[in-house]
Amino acid sequence: MSFAAILQATLDLSEEVDAVARPADAVVSDFFRTRRDIPAPQRGPISELLYILLRHHARLGWWLKRHGRPDTPRNRLLAWLVLGAGKTRDQVQALFSGVKFGPAPLTDQERALLVKLQGARIDHPSMPEDVRYECPEWGAEGLHRQFGEDFPQEMAAMLTPAPLDLRVNPIKADRVQMLSALRALGLPAELSPLSPYGIRVNERPALNRLPMLKTGELEIQDEGSQLVAVVVDAKPGERVVDFCAGAGGKTLAIAAQMKNKGHVIACDVLENRLKRAAERFRRAGLHNIETRPLASETDRWVKRHKGGFDRVLVDAPCSGTGTWRRNPDARWRVLGPGLDALLPLQARILASAARLVKPGGRLVYATCSLLAEENEEQVAAFLAAHPAFRVVPLSEVAPQITGSAHPDYLALTPARHDTDGFFAAVLEREAAPIPETAPIPE
Repeated sequence: MSFAAILQATLDLSEEVDAVARPADAVVSDFFRTRRDIPAPQRGPISELLYILLRHHARLGWWLKRHGRPDTPRNRLLAWLVLGAGKTRDQVQALFSGVKFGPAPLTDQERALLVKLQGARIDHPSMPEDVRYECPEWGAEGLHRQFGEDFPQEMAAMLTPAPLDLRVNPIKADRVQMLSALRALGLPAELSPLSPYGIRVNERPALNRLPMLKTGELEIQDEGSQLVAVVVDAKPGERVVDFCAGAGGKTLAIAAQMKNKGHVIACDVLENRLKRAAERFRRAGLHNIETRPLASETDRWVKRHKGGFDRVLVDAPCSGTGTWRRNPDARWRVLGPGLDALLPLQARILASAARLVKPGGRLVYATCSLLAEENEEQVAAFLAAHPAFRVVPLSEVAPQITGSAHPDYLALTPARHDTDGFFAAVLEREAAPIPETAPIPE
């Protein structure tokens, strides 16, 4: 496949991403599934170029607006080739020749755009700070408030490609052996610095090169997500609820840490996701997990099981600002509820799930957001309304996790920890008082 053909395939893929209200990674997967004619070695470069364009969305749009051109996939690609890849006008024109499955020839307006862009680079002194750091308007105020003078550093970190993080399933495999197996495949693998179950691969290999994913020995899971499961701190034999289990990534990690002993219930309002998660549970060799679809966050099942669980994880639906490194399209394409709808939903979910926690048990509230209104402020409001709960500091829950951006909570950022942005607060319900008639221990 020529470079010109790769450009055309990237254009086709970009147009599909723009046209459908689905996450880019899902569109990419479907695109290659239906394009069997694209050789496997070229799929990586096509995906990589797409994600480069997504990570430069605001800056490319700024240049196009500056020169009066519409913000289309083709114009974004043309602008990137000059501003980011350093191509000359003649080199771009040779690629856009319409031959060898390459893009159609340039129009007069496109040639004029290339002339105007020649010699410039993607960043420009006149760019507003939020444009330079690809920060959408809807998240700018909250992120500036959260990071203060660290805003440029934190946002710059989210513009870098994320590594491939893997979690070893201790039910089926040994971490050191898995590290050796990955290195034997020629991959630059290393032990994750914070997660006791993690391995990091500093490239993006074709996943079919990793047979351990099919056998359930490894799971793809960001190190930050693994640490959320660590702070749940579920013990073998306990009863645990993953209240917003989704695809089951954290459920898998929790059940494995419990050594397949005890009982884990994976709940979600999306039954199809739970069905897919159940397949992952079986592949991982875990038999202590039950799936439970819920009609809503206040399903009657919650009331019937009030006070019945040692640990309850609420991995709440959120803005996903912490995942922008992996999902750069999420900055610009709101595919679910906006913040105005998310904040009251998070509060309702947290309050409802809290009913499941037994006296002395723990409630873990987590998001993949970097915004205080979804994290610290939600926890503060919950504690004000539920005085039976107290914060368990991170140093008490997981003293091995250091460098958190908050003294009491797990607060991870790409700049500080080279993980996705994650937040988790551990809240403990006070133990039931001893009845006056209870015998006094000797």
